[in-house]
Amino acid sequence: MFTSEFKERGSKFIGYLIPAKSEQEFDEQLQKLKTELWDASHHCYAYRIGASDTTEFSSDDGEPSGTAGLPILNQLRSNELVDVCAVVVRYFGGTKLGKSGLIEAYGEGAKQAIEIAKLKTVIPCVWFQVSYEYSEENIIQKLRQDFQLHEKDSEYLENVTLTVAAPKELSDSFKNRLEDLAHLSISFKKMDSGYYFS
Repeated sequence: MFTSEFKERGSKFIGYLIPAKSEQEFDEQLQKLKTELWDASHHCYAYRIGASDTTEFSSDDGEPSGTAGLPILNQLRSNELVDVCAVVVRYFGGTKLGKSGLIEAYGEGAKQAIEIAKLKTVIPCVWFQVSYEYSEENIIQKLRQDFQLHEKDSEYLENVTLTVAAPKELSDSFKNRLEDLAHLSISFKKMDSGYYFS
């Protein structure tokens, strides 16, 4: 979780950027935040979940429609962020900001939290399961380098079985190379498309 804070005409705005891989995970984080900051005037938020089929949602939490949740969501969109939610909490300071003032303040709250966050890059990929004999380890190491493979799981039994991701643009070439290596007791199964973070 990354946090930013600033004041605008007496009101205090605190921005939070929180990783979340599901709506349920986000709800849990939001409830925790609402419990901790129970005395805040508003807990406005937006989230974008899923890299390939993105689910978006935003809430103004009592602020005038479109003045809080949407500016927060627009910050997530313009930074192409997924699997993340931004919450901007407001402690009302007595002076009304007007619609444009609110839009600016809530957008700024999300923007500042994003700027201090340590972000990861989403890599669209195709998953493969590769099995091979220990004697082929050098060939597999070369494949790892040539195709920028990302390892998820490994099992070292009689043979080695790896679950790896090949970046989408390299996945067909990787599959072709594996087919070429079939004579070396290297077998594979192409699995689902997906993504990982680098």
